Amino acid sequence: MAASESQAPVRDLIIRNALVWGAGAPRDLAISAGRYVELGQTGATAATEIDAAGRLCIPGFIEPHIHLDKVLLTESVPVNRSGSLGEAIDILGARKATYTVEDIAERASRIVTSAVTNGVTHLRTHIDVDSGCGLTPLDALLEVRARFAEVIDIQIVAFPQLGIVKDPGTAALLEQALARGADVIGGMPFNEAGPAQSAEHIQIVFDIARARDVDVDMHIDESDDPNARTLEMLCAATLANGWQGRVTAGHTCALAAYDQGYADHVMDLVAQADIHMITNPATNLMLQGRDDDHPKRRGVTRVKELVARGINVSFGQDNLRDMFYPFGRDDPLELALLIAHAAHMSQPDEIDTVFAMATINGARVLSLPDYGTDPGCAGDLVILDAQTAAEAITGRCDRNYVIKSGQVVAQTETRTTHELPG
Repeated sequence: MAASESQAPVRDLIIRNALVWGAGAPRDLAISAGRYVELGQTGATAATEIDAAGRLCIPGFIEPHIHLDKVLLTESVPVNRSGSLGEAIDILGARKATYTVEDIAERASRIVTSAVTNGVTHLRTHIDVDSGCGLTPLDALLEVRARFAEVIDIQIVAFPQLGIVKDPGTAALLEQALARGADVIGGMPFNEAGPAQSAEHIQIVFDIARARDVDVDMHIDESDDPNARTLEMLCAATLANGWQGRVTAGHTCALAAYDQGYADHVMDLVAQADIHMITNPATNLMLQGRDDDHPKRRGVTRVKELVARGINVSFGQDNLRDMFYPFGRDDPLELALLIAHAAHMSQPDEIDTVFAMATINGARVLSLPDYGTDPGCAGDLVILDAQTAAEAITGRCDRNYVIKSGQVVAQTETRTTHELPG
């Protein structure tokens, strides 16, 4: 053996001919000890090699907004006859009385497995924290997070869906949740009795966030009502508390219902406060506008206008086969196709923007310092059976390999056989 060959470095895993999205021509990627150590045409060898064959590669899809404590509840609750957000919350309230750690963990585990198969390497879940369920959902998701730690990273948001001011004791429960392992504090300020209570709700959340040094991720103005205006309150509180870049606003459906002048004012504030925005197209297309005659409001926030301001926008599954939304499989490519339609994002650069929402934009929401394929980044990779973002979204292509920390955790290959004329 030649001296140069004997001295060639040995890596744990090498992916050959990987077409890394946004990086130009195919290249080799080398991973050791769970992290990228080399990229380019490497002369290294490895115990395991995968030929990506010029297929599109990403460092994993990001799921920034889902409710794993609620998934699959259609199997055990009455039908939401009105299809409304209000009825969904009422049905959920009754179901919470029967929550157990085992029940939540079993349902959540099924969806986490699906998410991993679909190429999700990082996930942020909101879990209810309130007087109706206490910390049972937290206990369940801590168990799920530990169980799946080697295949997916899970962040937990302590979410007071019933309010804080109007649900006494919830503020203390939120603090307990963070002390026991939740990562982020949530909020739902529009679900209070009025603007004064909404402002108090937001301030309580920021007081806890500052004391615990955690990020904030709130459900904001999930309503068709143009008088739902807690997004402006959130911007003011973010600036006042110096929490720029550490706050996420989910849903913001009412932003689509504001008159243009007020919408411009609020979006400028969002940009100033450096707030991340998450739209949830599946759930909000289903829930919003149900009481409208035509024309109907559809509940999807002003995606293109936010993007034009340089605001970081991502999207999430939100609900999945529960009383809020009866469909879904936590597939970011399915959601990408939905938001491309709902936000009229059809041009080539807009399709790339949609793809970024499920990848690099989502990583910014989750404050991931090591997302990517540069040396030192976490050794996560998804090999897609496509060569462009548009092809991946259009075909909702197979995730041929899902790699987490240098280990293959899922493989998918669909084979079709047919006998057609011509």
